[in-house]
Amino acid sequence: MMARTLGAGGLTTSPMGLGCMGMSQDYGPADDDTSIATIQRALDLGVTLIDTSMSYGAGNNERLVGRAIAGRRDEVVLATKFGIRRDRPGEPARLDARPENIRGFCDASLSRLGVDHIDLYYLHRVDPEVPVEESVGAMAELVAAGKVRYLGLSEMEVTELERGAAVHPIAAVQYEWSLWWREVEDDVVPAARRLGIGLVPFSPLGRGFLTGSLTPDMFSSDDDRLPDQRFHDEHLERNLALVRELKSLAAEYGVTPAQLALSWLLAQGDDVVPIPGTRYPDRLADNVGAVKVSLSAADLARVERVAPRGAWSGDRHSFAVPRTSRA
Repeated sequence: MMARTLGAGGLTTSPMGLGCMGMSQDYGPADDDTSIATIQRALDLGVTLIDTSMSYGAGNNERLVGRAIAGRRDEVVLATKFGIRRDRPGEPARLDARPENIRGFCDASLSRLGVDHIDLYYLHRVDPEVPVEESVGAMAELVAAGKVRYLGLSEMEVTELERGAAVHPIAAVQYEWSLWWREVEDDVVPAARRLGIGLVPFSPLGRGFLTGSLTPDMFSSDDDRLPDQRFHDEHLERNLALVRELKSLAAEYGVTPAQLALSWLLAQGDDVVPIPGTRYPDRLADNVGAVKVSLSAADLARVERVAPRGAWSGDRHSFAVPRTSRA
C-alpha cells in the first residue's frame, strides 16, 4: 500500500488501519483466536496502524493486541489511548487525565502490549477537571523519555485541539467520520489541517451500518449500538433507504458497499487514515480492498447526490464519560 503521513513530524502508516475495540467490548461476544488471526491477517495485507486503548475491555484488548503482534513489532504502527478508565470489563467508563497518573497509565499499557514503546499515544477524551495543556504536557514527557514516539488527541472541541497542539506537536486526531456522520467537516477537519494534524476517523463504516448488512435486530443485549438513535424508528427507515441507494451504486462500480464508503473517506485527503474495526479476516480483506478503489471527482459527486449529508437521519449516541472521583 502507498504510505500516508500523519502530522508534520513524519509518522507514516498504511492508508487504512485496524480498530480493535470490538474485539473486546461493546459489539457482543468475540473469539480471541479469531481476533488474533484478524490482526495478523491485517499485517499480512500491509495494514500497519493497529489501534487499541487502555479502556477497551479494561485492558484486555491491549493484551490481545500484544499477543497478536508478538514477533512482528517492526511491522506495526502501534496506537493506544489513555484517559478513559475501566477497572473491570463491563464496568462503566470514567475519565481520568490527571498529569500525575499519565506515566503510570503508559507504563501499564506498555506492559500489557509487551512492547518498549508506543508509536502513537492518544488522549482519549479531555478530562473536564484538567486543562488539556496539563495532560499534553505530561504526554510530552513520555516522548522525551522514549516511551512514546508521537502524540494524538481524540473527540475534543477545536479550541481544546488548538490548546493541546500549542504545547506539543500532535500527529493525529480521532473523531467519528463517515458518510453518515460528517459534522467534523464543519470545524474539526479545517482546524486539523490548519494545525498540520492528520485525521484518523473511527467508525468509518457507520458502526457497521454502511456495510448494508446490519439491522438492530442483529444486536446482542450488550451491544453498544442499541442506544444510537440512527438505528431506530423513522431514522432507521430513512437511513436504510439511503444505504440501499449506496448498495446499488456500489454494485454498479463493482465494489462492496463497505469499499465504496471507505474509498469515499480515503478520497477526502491524503491526511486521512480510517480505522474500520472488524473481528473477522474475510471482512478485513473486504475493507482493505477499498484502498485499490479510485473514485474520480465525478464519482464523488454521484455519491454526494445519492447520499447527501443532510439526508441522513438521527443523532449519534453520546460519547460522554463521567469524571472519576479524586478519592
